[in-house]
Amino acid sequence: MRLVIATTNEHKLIEMRQLLKDLPFEVVGQNEIVDNIDIDENGTTFSENARIKATAISALCSDLVLADDSGLEIDALNKEPGIYSARYLGHDTPYSEKNQIILKRLENESNRSARFVCAMSLCLNGEEVYNACETIEGEIAHEVLGTNGFGYDPIFYYPPMQMGTAEMDMDTKNQVSHRGKAIRKIIAHLREKYVEA
Repeated sequence: MRLVIATTNEHKLIEMRQLLKDLPFEVVGQNEIVDNIDIDENGTTFSENARIKATAISALCSDLVLADDSGLEIDALNKEPGIYSARYLGHDTPYSEKNQIILKRLENESNRSARFVCAMSLCLNGEEVYNACETIEGEIAHEVLGTNGFGYDPIFYYPPMQMGTAEMDMDTKNQVSHRGKAIRKIIAHLREKYVEA
């Protein structure tokens, strides 16, 4: 059975393949199923946007489709960038630049609390069959930390481990991350409903 990941982000696809490697599914990206589909993610929450993506792709194929919508919420910036994380400060602006701008904006800010949020939607034949939403609580670092991960990882500090998410190896990050926690719920559901014992 195939499991289509509704993303064109190669980093996210690699991370998802790693997380799903113990399941008996052929994990493929949406580009292997449909060409250049433009999905208007016009939801007001991470969960709505994940559902919009997953239902749109699953209406075009007979496979299970998994979409996630995730982003960074910074309390001192009124939870920006939030659902606009990918488009924040311009869709084509490199994350290295976005991260520097955020660090500059928080330069004199004492409240650095932030979280990554991940909502996942599992769909079949255009209908949502399961969803999960998880977070990782932390804070915005005072400088770029580490070179692993992608997106806003280099400026996100996780106090319980006294390290940034971009300083973690993938296995460690998957244990504590918003995406790791959400995917474990999805995996449990997939095992229960779609994997024969």
